[in-house]
Amino acid sequence: MAKQYETVIGLEVHVELATKTKIFCGCSTAFGGAPNTHTCPVCTGMPGSLPVLNKQVVEYALAVGLATNCEINQYCKFDRKNYFYPDNPQNYQISQLYLPICHDGKVEIETAAGKKYIGIHEIHMEEDAGKLVHDEWEDCSLVDYNRSGVPLIEIVSEPDMRSAEEVIAYLDKLRLIIQYLGASDCKLQEGSMRADVNLSVREVGAEKFGTRTEMKNINSFKAIARAIEGERARQIELLEMGKPVIQETRRWDDNKEYSYAMRSKEDAQDYRYFPDPDLVPIIISDEWIDRIKAAQPELRTEKLERYKKEFEIPDYDAEILTSSKHMADIFEAATAICKKPKKVSNWLMVETLRLLKENGQDPEDIAFSPEHLAALVELTEEGTINSSVAKEVFEKIFEEDVDPVEYVESHGLKTVNDESALRSTIEEIVAANPQSVADYKGGKQKAIGFLVGQTMKAMKGKADPAAVNKLLKEILDQ
Repeated sequence: MAKQYETVIGLEVHVELATKTKIFCGCSTAFGGAPNTHTCPVCTGMPGSLPVLNKQVVEYALAVGLATNCEINQYCKFDRKNYFYPDNPQNYQISQLYLPICHDGKVEIETAAGKKYIGIHEIHMEEDAGKLVHDEWEDCSLVDYNRSGVPLIEIVSEPDMRSAEEVIAYLDKLRLIIQYLGASDCKLQEGSMRADVNLSVREVGAEKFGTRTEMKNINSFKAIARAIEGERARQIELLEMGKPVIQETRRWDDNKEYSYAMRSKEDAQDYRYFPDPDLVPIIISDEWIDRIKAAQPELRTEKLERYKKEFEIPDYDAEILTSSKHMADIFEAATAICKKPKKVSNWLMVETLRLLKENGQDPEDIAFSPEHLAALVELTEEGTINSSVAKEVFEKIFEEDVDPVEYVESHGLKTVNDESALRSTIEEIVAANPQSVADYKGGKQKAIGFLVGQTMKAMKGKADPAAVNKLLKEILDQ
């Protein structure tokens, strides 16, 4: 009988925090910017420069730790992790090894197999390194220190995950918690959330873990799922051939769907960690923790429950709306104005998601105001505009956040409610289309659809389709 294998996965997730300035200096953390323009003597590691800790970094780390049910180390400090690489200007990285700020937490995930807790071993604060840019044309490498010193938290899970599905559910849960807290935008494509995957396989029923490999900095959920499947298959193949799995760091190439060995795995002693002599320990008082707890916003799980009770919208709508804090905020604000949650939800669920998809954007990129969405809902509900005009106006709101009331007025898009004008147009259409009239009278119900279309065209789309239908039937049945 073929052997059955179990995959054992743990993650190290790096999250760039949403502070305006870096962790130990006043340089900007803004994404983009010309190379080496967001730098100073501290973040480029100049001799004699000294780090000063950004308090907001500690507050964000505490908020994430509390939201993921962690214990807080109320006495914690920074260590130096020594390694030599061109993107690391000091030749060490300031991190936390011995006393990380948070430890022993857990988050609940849900997959097709049901609910399960994933343990969090620790969360620590650290600075990011710079970025190497490899210029193949000139055959050289250039270094950009804009990212050097950008504050990170590293969330280290326990090896509790057993499938790609569980990994994605865990990452999604973390991403939503952190976005709701406002601690990071967690945009994988911009590198503000990156995951290293530690993976091993063992025979089902085995007590001992297999030898693990680590795959670095994979920047999309789909690539992470493919990397897990690919590495699992590679390790099983080695074991089936009686070959050992080597503990090493591997790079996943998503285009080729294969991982390559980068280096054999270092252990902590290779980094010669020691406490950073330039930074004082951080003392976190009970009052400070209480203040952060009191300021925690409503997280996604609580929001979901409240939506189901408070707004009469389907569970599916509530799931999608709360999967982005920005979209949930727009939904609540627009609903508060027009008091029509299902209508607001429909615009967000259908037209907004369609336009986001067409433009390759995320819900975080929605730029229109809730006031304008609520105004559009009211215009449609009052019958001031019909549904096809509403869609046209919504596209303008989506693109340019126009005021729908002004836009409808200035472009003459109001529904024509003048029955005599509508009646005379319909009579002209009926007179001009004797064949369709004959078809309708001969029992072909579809023929009326053509006549409605012709009327709407003649009215430049500004008639109410229901009124057109009603009048047409009246005239045809005379």
